[in-house]
Amino acid sequence: MILTDPRSVRRPVRGPDAVLVLEDGSAFHGTAFGAEGESFGEAVFNTGMTGYQEVLTDPSYAGQIVVMTSPHQGNYGMNHEDPESVAIQVAGFAVRESSRRASSWRSEWTLADGLSRAGVTGIEGIDTRRLTRLLRERGSMRAVVSTVDLVPESLTERVRATRGMAGADLAAGVSSASVYEGRDLVGPVTTDLGRVFRVAAYDFGMKRTILRRLAASGIEATVFPARTPSAEIASGGYDGVFLSNGPGDPAATRYGIDATRTLLGKVPVFGICLGHQLLGLALGGRTYKMPFGHRGVNQPVQNVQTGAVEITSHNHGFAVDPLGWERDADGTARSDRGRVALTHWNLNDGTLEGLRCLDVPAFSVQYHPEAAPGPHDSRYLFDEFRRLMAGGHGTRS
Repeated sequence: MILTDPRSVRRPVRGPDAVLVLEDGSAFHGTAFGAEGESFGEAVFNTGMTGYQEVLTDPSYAGQIVVMTSPHQGNYGMNHEDPESVAIQVAGFAVRESSRRASSWRSEWTLADGLSRAGVTGIEGIDTRRLTRLLRERGSMRAVVSTVDLVPESLTERVRATRGMAGADLAAGVSSASVYEGRDLVGPVTTDLGRVFRVAAYDFGMKRTILRRLAASGIEATVFPARTPSAEIASGGYDGVFLSNGPGDPAATRYGIDATRTLLGKVPVFGICLGHQLLGLALGGRTYKMPFGHRGVNQPVQNVQTGAVEITSHNHGFAVDPLGWERDADGTARSDRGRVALTHWNLNDGTLEGLRCLDVPAFSVQYHPEAAPGPHDSRYLFDEFRRLMAGGHGTRS
């Protein structure tokens, strides 16, 4: 047997020194990958074991430094087919170890190359388990990843001077600047279900896979910027309105709340994630900031109507407060637009995950039924949207 001298084994070149500092002064020293520089944002953690490219390109992560709890990231590389938007959206990225080599026939570049092209700073070699425990115990915190200033004390002061996520309106900043047709991204919509329905989709930070799932249910989307006046939508002859996911504090997204309130009762509405929160606020409810939110692909959610438990994909730090409305004895909420059924609940912490209006055609869920990344348990919701529009409530009926 020939033994190789370990000193002769070629090892990857370490990146420059880097540090991640939280607003409470906690510091995590490691090495940088991707771009050098400084990135400020809210530190949050994601429990998914795969799907880092979808996470990085999800506009809902705008303004956040994402910590991945699964220790090894980047092993299958990145490509042009899986992004959920036109660019990497996260403010920073923190992992235990970043793969130097991409082992997949679909790979076109490495994780480090992707971050570098986007000018996003990543940090590896840190104790992500300890960091995650801090965020679970103390809540999501403002943070910085830096290769420039490595002194925790000075970085802590600078982090504390930044704005938090509460009160932040970020949706318009990640939204499309102009109207476009969903078929330009996902191709023409054909279906054996019968008629192709046309919907107006508000882009508050929409993921591309949502357009794919709408198309799979025979729904063609025209995508509108976040600040589009509701009158423009109402006059467009659409069969329904879709409210997308997106970043920031829903209560600060006033234009989205106002548009949703105006459109309720005029056209069927389906909301996801931020869209769910905007619908709740448009119905006179309220939202709150969660301690550390839900981010991952393994959240159990129970459908009250069927009793089924769905394993779901999540990315949110705010939630609709189920106590925001007066409730009847059967649990139905009362809003100024009629009765509202609270339809889905998170089995881990009791968070409200879905609602359905009983007197106007509208429903929403907090999680991501398009499942990118994530399990496919909830894709039926796109078919429910189709059935809602087929009920004759649309502006074209």
